[in-house]
Amino acid sequence: MKTTLVYLACCIAVGIAAPERGLFLNLKIGELCVGSFQCKSHCCQRDTGLSLARCADKGAEGMSCSNHLLYNVYYKCPCENGLKCDGDKSIIGSITNTNFGICKDPNGIAKVIKPNRVQ
Repeated sequence: MKTTLVYLACCIAVGIAAPERGLFLNLKIGELCVGSFQCKSHCCQRDTGLSLARCADKGAEGMSCSNHLLYNVYYKCPCENGLKCDGDKSIIGSITNTNFGICKDPNGIAKVIKPNRVQ
């Protein structure tokens, strides 16, 4: 019983002292992943259905992006915070991997749609 408690205490101490990055969570860009929850960027991406998935950066303005995540792995990462993926939002597009768009600034889109009128 005492050895079990000592072993448990040692495991907890090692877990607390471990660095931010783990073996399965908080993975860096380029490391192999199974799902987006593992990556620091929250984007696990693969190029084709047969390729290995790796952690990738989220899409910057003007880059291609994906609106919908069906299998916990993206073919195109979603946009960075503050940007909107302007593209197809259908479930069919998600299944057939055609639901890609372009990362755009929502404030920039509003300015194009509603230009300021000077009187």
